[in-house]
Amino acid sequence: MKIVSAEFVTSVASLAQLPSRRRPEIAVAGRSNVGKSSLINSLLGRRSLARVSSVPGRTQLLNFFLVNGEFYLVDLPGYGYARVPDSIRRTWGPLIEGYLAAGRDLRMVLLLIDARQGVTDKDLQMKRYLHDLSLDCLPILTKIDKLPRTARPARVRDVAGSFRLPDPGGVVPFSAKSHEGREGLLAAIGAQLEGARARPVPR
Repeated sequence: MKIVSAEFVTSVASLAQLPSRRRPEIAVAGRSNVGKSSLINSLLGRRSLARVSSVPGRTQLLNFFLVNGEFYLVDLPGYGYARVPDSIRRTWGPLIEGYLAAGRDLRMVLLLIDARQGVTDKDLQMKRYLHDLSLDCLPILTKIDKLPRTARPARVRDVAGSFRLPDPGGVVPFSAKSHEGREGLLAAIGAQLEGARARPVPR
């Protein structure tokens, strides 16, 4: 898949604000500071379309980006950062869970894992929740450039094992710095969207 255009559409603070125009959607989920914004910018070929912050927990809304005029890439609030105020964390849970369970044309969730830390309990909780909702999940190992090349295959295998994947090839190593994994990820998204086109999109 080739990225022709990408634009920010809206930020959503409640389910009532979700875009009424239905298109296929690809969601991006992961722990705070896992590199969601950097991945989005790298994936879409834009330097600052998604705001990159050094402060974990900064993304507090659902951010919708329209890609190629065809589908939404949806940036979900990060989870698992203890220093975020309780009042904010209490709004994230219902917002994220409500969106994922809303019955929209959500084709896949990119579940980002920090290559330096590996899979955490929070990541496994999210994976189980997505499984319960019968949502396709693609694990992305971010910041892969931070690991020595000799250590990368073992970390990929660890993630595949934690997610009970039969093939480590089901994990995408990704670097927003070198763009490693970008083409493979775009191909995976394109395959999901081709499947979406075979079905009517709900209005």
